[in-house]
Amino acid sequence: MKSGYLRYINFSYKPTKDDLICVFKFKPGKGVSKKEAAGAIASESSTGTWTKLTTITEKRQTKIGAKVFEIKGNYVKIAYPSILFEPGNMPQILSSIAGNVFGMKEIETLRLVDVKWPEKIKNSFKGPQFGVNGVRKLLRVKKRPLCGTIVKPKLGLTSKQHARVAYESWVGGLDIVKDDENLTSQSFNKFKKRAEETIKMKWKAEKETGEKKVYMCNVTAETKEMLKRARFLKELGNEYAMVDILTVGFSGLQTLRDEMDDLKLVLHGHRAMHAALTRNKEHGISMLVLAEIARLIGVDQLHIGTAVGKMHGSKREIISIVEDIENKFVTKKGHRLSEDWGKIKPVFAVCSGGLYPGTVPALVKMFGKDIIIQAGGGVHGHPLGTRAGAKAMRQAIEATMNNISLNDYAKTHKELNIAIKKWGVVHV
Repeated sequence: MKSGYLRYINFSYKPTKDDLICVFKFKPGKGVSKKEAAGAIASESSTGTWTKLTTITEKRQTKIGAKVFEIKGNYVKIAYPSILFEPGNMPQILSSIAGNVFGMKEIETLRLVDVKWPEKIKNSFKGPQFGVNGVRKLLRVKKRPLCGTIVKPKLGLTSKQHARVAYESWVGGLDIVKDDENLTSQSFNKFKKRAEETIKMKWKAEKETGEKKVYMCNVTAETKEMLKRARFLKELGNEYAMVDILTVGFSGLQTLRDEMDDLKLVLHGHRAMHAALTRNKEHGISMLVLAEIARLIGVDQLHIGTAVGKMHGSKREIISIVEDIENKFVTKKGHRLSEDWGKIKPVFAVCSGGLYPGTVPALVKMFGKDIIIQAGGGVHGHPLGTRAGAKAMRQAIEATMNNISLNDYAKTHKELNIAIKKWGVVHV
């Protein structure tokens, strides 16, 4: 066994309220015991290294180091004293608990399953500025799920074409229009021109429908440019900014969230690239942890998957994420840790990816009414066009909220009827 790793094993240790606690799923490397592997994780993610040191006393190293206090099967719980972390610095925290540990030879596979955040760490982050209640207040929608679309195709439309698709979506009955994650400021659809044209159409749709409409314009870019784009949206009178939270990095996301204190824009978080970290159930970082980080930093809305659409993710996993980002108190369940989110507001869960009218009842049954349902192809692929596709989505929500089956509602609503004939109805 490498010198010093056993010092990080303490099964009699009782975590304090000031400890940050991680649950890891792990598989030791060949010839490595579970204790040695767990100790290596705790060591590398806190105060240790592969050999005995002369720069610190063993007593001090052990006192402030992480502590393995439970190993059950292939799961280990490790407690980290808060002194190891810089408050309000998410990159530093992740460099510790999700840094070098993934590359150690003592570990064949390692997955960060969940984190329990101590109050000192939680309170060093701002959390959402608006949250679920603030978004509902802005849109003047109290009870039903919010309904939106992503302009399709992802790339290829001009600014004017993009704005026209958005208009058709809004007047068809949708609350929200969103840019796709890879649309920023390409030569055929420049950011400023697209924002100007689409926001004009938003106002036109609001006047015609009497409903509040919102446009989630993608500001994802290098940090300084991203801030410029967010400020431009504010100058135009927009209420939202959208950002790809992983590709801009947590430092960029924190900087953008700080800017929201002045701009007062609702921050919509897209999770593009998450599956590179989350999809392998034996290695990487769970979407649950990424969602918790997004809540701490302060997005108001976050993509969480669908369980019935085109994206990977189980019903059980997504329900856990919804509970974790929308509840004040999270109870311990399986390998999920309990959490009291305190002053950190809830985040609106966004279901997106391969959705259409026939998926609406299943989504509401699984996740409740406090969700945002976004359908891209399920709106723009409607045989009668975008406006009819938007109507069909809104009709599906109306039917679901009134406990009417979609097939029955479709008898008197042609747009929904056509959508069901094309895509069907999902049952869970």
